[in-house]
This record gives sequence, structure tokens and C-alpha cells, in this order.
Amino acid sequence: MMRFLVLMLCLLMSVTSCKKKSNAHSPEAALLVFPEENSECTTGVSLGEEISQVEFRWALADHTETYELRVTNIATGIVQTIVSTSNSAKLPLAKGEQFSWFVRSRNSETEETVSSEQWYFYNAGSRATYAPFPATIITPGSSENVFKDINNEVELSWSGSDLDDDLASYEVYFSVETPPVNLIRAVSSEITTIKVSVTSATVYYWKVVAVDEEGNKSDSGVYAFKVL
Repeated sequence: MMRFLVLMLCLLMSVTSCKKKSNAHSPEAALLVFPEENSECTTGVSLGEEISQVEFRWALADHTETYELRVTNIATGIVQTIVSTSNSAKLPLAKGEQFSWFVRSRNSETEETVSSEQWYFYNAGSRATYAPFPATIITPGSSENVFKDINNEVELSWSGSDLDDDLASYEVYFSVETPPVNLIRAVSSEITTIKVSVTSATVYYWKVVAVDEEGNKSDSGVYAFKVL
């Protein structure tokens, strides 16, 4: 009888444990609100000639207890992070510099985390000119599997933005090496799609460099895709 009771207790504990695990909710991605994508943030509170404090805001995400805000200075690569339990946080940033930011959602039920989109902005300052924002890669996306068309080609597409509204051209790099070293096309700012020849069962790497009329450049970063 005692052995039967012990067995039933073990089974009950196992079922309870599995049920608790299956009920765990993964956090959802936060929707970014401010600073807006590809914009100049002019609402920072000045902390001196070189620094201002910027408030970041995002929408509350389901099944999320804490938000990790990560802000990167594009020029220096310096990353600032802060954890918040609400949908906003403030950080001191260099004036006149370009930054990227995203928010990572977490909860205590699971080790899984999820990140928001990544947005770019300039913190307002005394700059006379601004480099373009990094081009946004549309297709193929990172690590995407794609099929070639009947001409053994794949279309690459992206979008761009510049505060000075003086985008001049895009330089498209594409190769089987990473980072891609082959400049395969330089196109005007009106062109945001090109087709490239590909081979099946091959991984390709590509990036887009945006260039403005004053020669300022920005790099989209490297994206990879596989042709099936």
C-alpha cells in the first residue's frame, strides 16, 4: 500500500511539473515608439555642451516583466544598457551622434527573450551635416532561404533615409565570402532593387552602403541568405 501511495505521489508531482512548464508564456516583442525611426531627436534635456538625456518609450508587451533597453553609438560602437519594469527609460547620450536602439523583453517564467525591431536616430546637436541612416534590408532577410527565378537570379531590395535629404547613391556588395568584398553595383538613390545571379545550394552574403552628396557613408551590416 505504501509503495502504491509513493508511486501515485511521484506521478502527481511529474504531471504538476509538466503542466507548470507547458503554461509558461514566452515574452512578446515590444513595439518601439520614441525616438522615431530614422529621425532627429530634439526633445533631449541638455546636460552640458556635449551630452543630453533622452527618454526612450515603447509599448508594453504581453507576458513581459522587464525590458532591457540597448542603445549603441554608431560611430564609437559603445553600448549603453538599462533595465526597466515600465515602458520607458532615460539615458545620457552624446549630442549630434547617430544611435541605434532596441528593447529586449524578459519574464521569470522562461529563459527565452525576444527583441524588438532596431531603430536608428540622431541625437540633436550642432552638426552641420548628417550621414545617411543605414539602409534597411528588406529581402532577402537575414538567414532566409530563397528560390532563384527562371533566369537563375534573386532580387535584392532595401530602403534608405537621410535627414539632410541628400542621398546620392547606394553601393551593393555581394559575394560568397563574409564580409562581402565584391562591389557589384553602384546605383542612384532612386534605385532600391537589383537582381543578382546565383547558384543553388549556396550561401550568399550582402550589404548596402548608403552615400550622400557630401560623401558621408553608412553601412547596413552584413546579411546572409541561402539559395535552395
